[in-house]
Amino acid sequence: MKKPVRERRQGVRARRIQYAALPYRQNGKLGLEVMLVTTRDTGRWIIPKGWPKHGKLPPDTAAEEAFEEAGVAGKIGNRPIGTYSYDKIMRKGDSARCSVWVFALRVTRQHKRWPEKRERKVRWYKANDAAKYVREPYLRRIIRNFARRY
Repeated sequence: MKKPVRERRQGVRARRIQYAALPYRQNGKLGLEVMLVTTRDTGRWIIPKGWPKHGKLPPDTAAEEAFEEAGVAGKIGNRPIGTYSYDKIMRKGDSARCSVWVFALRVTRQHKRWPEKRERKVRWYKANDAAKYVREPYLRRIIRNFARRY
């Protein structure tokens, strides 16, 4: 006898994985800078991230998200520099606990046009300042640790 398929109910949590890029550059006397982008809905400062894409490796997905959301391109690391979790509110009102793998992206080009330019703000910050603007404590820690190692 087969077990019945469990229906998704509003508020039921699922665990999901996303891949993110931490765009950075070395800016002369200013030192290490990190780019943040705003979310489309609340305007919070975050880093570019998205869902896995069929046939793409995690770092490639993160690099693609950085271009789509922030208009930047460059050299993406092959290994995550850290992970953090957050609760994402889905379209139907469900929440999903997302685990985000973060890959460092050394920015070599900042495009004038990109797909989500009119939907988001982007800004470069000194690394320690950037950490102050993000809400997720573990993302703050990833940014600070990256700045110390860099």
